Amino acid sequence: MSTTTRTCPECEGRLEAEGCETVCASCGLVVAEDAIDRGPEWRSFEDDDTDRARTGAPLTRSRHDRGLSTEIGRSTRLKGRKRRRMARMRREHSRAQTGSKRDRNRMVGFIEVRRLVSALDLSESIRDRACVLFESAQEADLLVGRSIEGFAAAGVYATCRTAGLARTIDEIVDAAQADGDELRAAYDALNRELGLPTGPIDPREYLPRFASELDVPQKIERRATELMDRAEEENLIAGKNPGGVAAACLYTAAREAEYDLTQRAAADVADVSPVTLRSTYQELAD
Repeated sequence: MSTTTRTCPECEGRLEAEGCETVCASCGLVVAEDAIDRGPEWRSFEDDDTDRARTGAPLTRSRHDRGLSTEIGRSTRLKGRKRRRMARMRREHSRAQTGSKRDRNRMVGFIEVRRLVSALDLSESIRDRACVLFESAQEADLLVGRSIEGFAAAGVYATCRTAGLARTIDEIVDAAQADGDELRAAYDALNRELGLPTGPIDPREYLPRFASELDVPQKIERRATELMDRAEEENLIAGKNPGGVAAACLYTAAREAEYDLTQRAAADVADVSPVTLRSTYQELAD
């Protein structure tokens, strides 16, 4: 308890701070109340302040248990019988984290989603949304008879589509453990049963990434954007590969600026054949 020099507004008595309240020592009037805990936001479980611990990791949708489970750590100081005992405890603890086959499938799917997101250098919001989509697919019984890795890859691809991120199926397949057929089958099931808000891919989404990979000047990228707008006005985009259209616009802009860019390089960055790029280029040139 600490005494202040202020006086009570009612009886001019002495004010005392006790806990989070300021009380008059004479009449008992509560003058002020401060409910904020001004102590440290960490706790110490030792005699000193060297072992500071907070409330733990935040909840996350990218884990089947929302990140609430604990793990048994490893120690190099344990030898012999104690080391084998801790290894058995760690193994049994890992098995007890999933109480059913459904939980195990969800854990495997979430692990694959996190690995894919890391390999493709995507954001945490994409990771969490893809995990939620995988969980929705499992609740709708869409995983029965289908590949878990395929639904994980399809969830990442569908999330990128709905978020407006330019990622092709081939890019997802190259980093995923599922093949293209498994991904397409899972994506078709997601789109059909869950009604994903996905529309046609805008080729403009690919322009900045392709321009960066081809290392073309900004003026060529700006001219390619103008050609993209013109192609949309002339209805040259419908029914074509959006990546091929973006690469063709970059190639056309490079030809106009007499910049050294081959059809093979532009086609490779878009993962299309030179024939596909050449057909769109001819239409743009005309």
